[in-house]
Amino acid sequence: MDLGISGKWALVCAASKGLGYGCALSLAREGANLVVNARTAATLNEAAKRIADETGVEVRPVACDITTESGRAEALAAAPQVDILVNNAGGPPPGDFRNFTRDDWIRAVDANMLTPIELIKATVDAMIERRFGRIVNITSSAVKAPIDILGLSNGARSGLTGFVAGIARKTVAHNVTINNLLPGVFDTDRVRDTVAAAAKAAGISEEEAARRRVQSVPAGRLGDPLEFGQACAYLCSAQAGYVTGQNFLIDGGAYPGTF
Repeated sequence: MDLGISGKWALVCAASKGLGYGCALSLAREGANLVVNARTAATLNEAAKRIADETGVEVRPVACDITTESGRAEALAAAPQVDILVNNAGGPPPGDFRNFTRDDWIRAVDANMLTPIELIKATVDAMIERRFGRIVNITSSAVKAPIDILGLSNGARSGLTGFVAGIARKTVAHNVTINNLLPGVFDTDRVRDTVAAAAKAAGISEEEAARRRVQSVPAGRLGDPLEFGQACAYLCSAQAGYVTGQNFLIDGGAYPGTF
């Protein structure tokens, strides 16, 4: 199916690897040009080259800290326009909430709530004027089913979810949609870090912790970042103009609830 986004410009944050890379590659395969962001220039440049070589689209890497005002300005300036925005940032560290400081909370909220809001604010009005815009926020399954050792993530990402619920119903009349993708256990560095923290807390090996984590997923495997990216590409498509303010859980069936 032609998703109708060939020639559009997408800004994909934290796109050098993991879920961000999966989203960037999926959008590029549909013909979207990219500005991709990450902090580490070498890794980002390699990822951008791989995507450009495979798909033939224009890919502009911008190595910067997207959580800073200067980083956001640099990334936004690299695109002729932003038709598609994929917000993504590394999750805050796991741990016991008793040990989190105020600075820990501020960093978590800044990266996982305020940065996406600032990028939405910087792009949404121009999307409305052009009568096309797709905004996808990569959050976490912890928004739906909180994970005890991810208190920082539970709080910050839930704040973003509430914010999106309010504005997504205002923009959709202009063909600008805002949705959230909630990943479960995917094969990413973030999940490996979480598994390592769980192993330490339980006094077991990382191998055993990883085995238990996979056992908790009805699909019996970790998710593939590319299949996550393909879900993102659909939400960014012309066909998804009637979908807004939604939280799409992609977790291999791990969440046990009906709603």
